[in-house]
Amino acid sequence: MAGSSLLALIDDIATILDDVSLMTKTATKKTAGVLGDDLALNAQQVAGVRPARELPVVWAVAKGSLVNKAILVPAAVAISFFAPWLITPLLMLGGAFLCFEGFEKIAHRFLHRNEQEAHAQALRAALKDPQVDLRAVEQKKIKGAIRTDFILSAEIIAITLGTVAAEAIGMQFLVLSVVAIMITVGVYGLVAGIVKLDDGGLYLSGRESALAQKTGHGILWLAPHLMRTLSVLGTTAMFLVGGGILTHGLPPVHAAIMAYTEGFTGVAQVLVNTLADGCFGLLAGALLVATITPLQALWTRLFR
Repeated sequence: MAGSSLLALIDDIATILDDVSLMTKTATKKTAGVLGDDLALNAQQVAGVRPARELPVVWAVAKGSLVNKAILVPAAVAISFFAPWLITPLLMLGGAFLCFEGFEKIAHRFLHRNEQEAHAQALRAALKDPQVDLRAVEQKKIKGAIRTDFILSAEIIAITLGTVAAEAIGMQFLVLSVVAIMITVGVYGLVAGIVKLDDGGLYLSGRESALAQKTGHGILWLAPHLMRTLSVLGTTAMFLVGGGILTHGLPPVHAAIMAYTEGFTGVAQVLVNTLADGCFGLLAGALLVATITPLQALWTRLFR
């Protein structure tokens, strides 16, 4: 009797773990846009930090990210329990923010290129100045990265919550916790590897072996291109994911897209549907930037 009860318990636990694994996989797919942007953004956050301090800075931001998620996961479960009607509006808000942030990055890149170059030059000059407190510079970067992580983590948690909204509270907490831990470990583990790519390339290029030298030179060539590629992919995914959230939350738009894609089948239908979501996300981002940016400028002038 006791043996059969134990086997039944083990079977129940295996079923729960299988459900958690399946829903975690689904939620991770839906958060791909935020993950790409999170990875690229955090890898850029350590730019200008001394090589010996890159990993400690990444570790400090990772710990701050875990604190962020320790706040956000219980808050999300509480919202699901006490105010489940808030899930869809929060999801739509997260999707709108993704589109806004994506288009703002594009606009900033083309409209404020000189400002970006001036900022990078000022940072390099400050790091060469012996009177500059580098620890203070580090702390400022860490705090800024943790604040940015809070916003991105909130988006990830909101999207994940939308995926498991129909499940029991206990299951929601498990899936949210697993996603939060996996994303933190995965993102900051990759960030640590990316920021040390150039060091690895430099080390290999100084070896006696011709193969090691070629590999090292290849890594040094790859590192900056990888950063740019991550940034582009992250921004593109923001429009795809954010646009998908918005179109599914607006029944007339979703119905129009589905009606248009009925003429396609298989992979073509999926690609056209995804492209339509991305175009809607791009349009939504443009409208949001055109509306919010002047309001931000007005607020700054009035309350500066």
